[in-house]
Amino acid sequence: MTRTTIGFGLIALALAALAFLPTQLGAYGVGLLLGMTGYVVLASAWALFSGPTRYISLATVAFFGIGAYTVAVLSETLPYPLVLLVAGLIGLVVALVVGLATLRLAGVYFVIFTFGLAELIRQLVTWYEVNVTGTLGRYIFLPITAEQIYWQLLALAAVTLGIGWWIARSRIGLALKVIGDDETVASHIGIDISRVKLSLFAVSATIITLVGAIQAPRWTYIEPAIVFNPTVSFLTVIMALLGGANRLWGPVLGAVPLFLLFEWLSANFPNHYSIILGLMFIAIVFVVPRGILSLGEDVMRRFRSRELRS
Repeated sequence: MTRTTIGFGLIALALAALAFLPTQLGAYGVGLLLGMTGYVVLASAWALFSGPTRYISLATVAFFGIGAYTVAVLSETLPYPLVLLVAGLIGLVVALVVGLATLRLAGVYFVIFTFGLAELIRQLVTWYEVNVTGTLGRYIFLPITAEQIYWQLLALAAVTLGIGWWIARSRIGLALKVIGDDETVASHIGIDISRVKLSLFAVSATIITLVGAIQAPRWTYIEPAIVFNPTVSFLTVIMALLGGANRLWGPVLGAVPLFLLFEWLSANFPNHYSIILGLMFIAIVFVVPRGILSLGEDVMRRFRSRELRS
């Protein structure tokens, strides 16, 4: 039996255990589990593109909100599975349009644009709701329980990690690493930089859109200030960077403890939450810029080199 087979077996057992867990928890526990899984998917999807390319995107909440609003608008006219499909397609189309227009940017220019994109979409939705529909928010009445939302997110998490595993072992994964190191070198060796970046950005954005769509029934009532909250983008970035955006399990390692910490902080320090969030972001960038997993690998490498010398 190979290591890969054993690994897949252990992952399957872990997923089965996680799927069974909500039946042993109360409403509050299921809510925590649901929110945590949502951020695991968001951080992992964000890292699919931003991890290897090192493009820091703050557009996460733009696609998240698009997914949620699609469900709010179409849930009364289309079956729920079809609504999710439409939401994913809308996220894909928006990602392709945005990617074609902006992926030539790099560094701080890309960061600024993605942040501005999220705010632009929020303002457009707000304007449409106020001036066209005559309302600011929408109600979502779908017979979907918190447990069902959690199971959908868990399945999406498994798919996202599976995509990340495949990319890391494929030619496109190697191309992404070269692009992240030096785009000039990548272009000289024949890599189609635009196509590779656009493909991964679209996949990442589509998954993020689905997270928003799946979680939409949880709120019952949504408005732009709820689903286009920029905190979602910043939390996603912090979680992915803490664990290690260039590692498959890095975003998971960052999302789980940070989600629990942020829940505790928001409950106990609501007036200082944003300040603490900003300080943590700065600390992570300076202390563990490549993530905990990379830091651990460096420590182990130094320890082994010392043992060999002695």
